[in-house]
Amino acid sequence: MTIRLHFVGSVAVVTVDRPGALNALNFQMLEEFSRSIDEIRESHAAGVVVVGAGDRAFCAGADVVELRGRTPEQHRGGADFGQQAFAKLADLPLPSVAVIRGPALGGGLELAMACTYRVAISGAKLGLPEIKLGLIPGYGGTQRLPRIVGTEKALEMITSGRAISADEAHQISLVDDVVPEGDAVEIGIRYLHTVSNGYPASVHLARQAVKAASTLDIQAGLQLEAKLFARAVETSDAREGMQAFVEKRAPEFQGR
Repeated sequence: MTIRLHFVGSVAVVTVDRPGALNALNFQMLEEFSRSIDEIRESHAAGVVVVGAGDRAFCAGADVVELRGRTPEQHRGGADFGQQAFAKLADLPLPSVAVIRGPALGGGLELAMACTYRVAISGAKLGLPEIKLGLIPGYGGTQRLPRIVGTEKALEMITSGRAISADEAHQISLVDDVVPEGDAVEIGIRYLHTVSNGYPASVHLARQAVKAASTLDIQAGLQLEAKLFARAVETSDAREGMQAFVEKRAPEFQGR
């Protein structure tokens, strides 16, 4: 197996495990990744951490050797499958974080961008270098990067193919934090606890509302917000949160 899944408490940890090839993605890995996300969806996980195996790379991109000699139809099918695999991660009803050590290039950055959050360890490099091979990103890079950093910056990164530092990535909001060297899984779990406040059920509802803001006009977005707010109020976690506030104590959320 080149994609490993294990659980640390309520957090699912997905490891891209091909360190001898800088964790480069091949089609077998995409299939294993897709199955892992299906397993997470059926589990009781409250969050997901995605890391690369070893200390050299998060994921150096797609396995270019595997791409040679394929027909246009095969390339289209491969791109569709990669996009679908990463969309499964993006569409999970729970927060996810990619912890990036070393390079996250091409498909590796596309994988990271499918996560809710990205945390870079100092020294990380991020980029979409496909243009240097006469290609363009095919696993969602042309669509997710502009939504994160804006059209002009995304176009510059994609057409130049240059890799940027962790600090520059933080400046343009491609990563949410830059941290010193440490255990990637522990970094990811700590970050999820920080941004998810104990993983109340409302995290999923908040993600739905914010993601819709990029596709809905303001009136439709406000209507969706009101609908999701009403659903949040009816959760057990909301009742616990409000009761804890009245009793001046920390809430004990159950994710329901």
